[in-house]
Amino acid sequence: MKLNELRDNDGARKGRMRVGRGIGSGKGKTAGRGQKGAKARSGVSINGFEGGQMPLHMRIPKRGFNNIFAKDFAEVNLGLVQKAIDAGRLDITKPIDHAALKAVGLGRGGKDGVRLLGKGDFTAKASFAVDGVSKGAREAVEKAGGSVELPAAQPSEHEKKTARREVNKAELKALKAK
Repeated sequence: MKLNELRDNDGARKGRMRVGRGIGSGKGKTAGRGQKGAKARSGVSINGFEGGQMPLHMRIPKRGFNNIFAKDFAEVNLGLVQKAIDAGRLDITKPIDHAALKAVGLGRGGKDGVRLLGKGDFTAKASFAVDGVSKGAREAVEKAGGSVELPAAQPSEHEKKTARREVNKAELKALKAK
């Protein structure tokens, strides 16, 4: 065998079907779309259409809501962290943060950081620098002799606006007093 003779096995790569290219192709004339009607034409959008009757998905009542302000954390259980430490993949001499957990494949996703959850046994004396922690996880880490450090809480937009209003009121009083 030579390099210029290398090729895929027969049937490994299937070519796309060219429709509407003559009766000899087997998919000519109507191109497999049948005869007439909305489905035979382009721009078909009839999923859920019930002939003008109110569709089922619109008749059923709405429930719940999607919180657009919810934080997106990568959730990591202590049991999996302990397994990574036992396997020698995590170094407990340094604080364990999102980057360290990501490097061993535990803290995937989570654009707002990582949240520690208390499922599983934890015995290592490790310090964590995470963005969220459950009550049980904090107790388990501290029981093992470790520590959990959270970032300083940022004031919410409402708190910022309220503080600005108070400053503005104080400035107006000062101006009126002059």
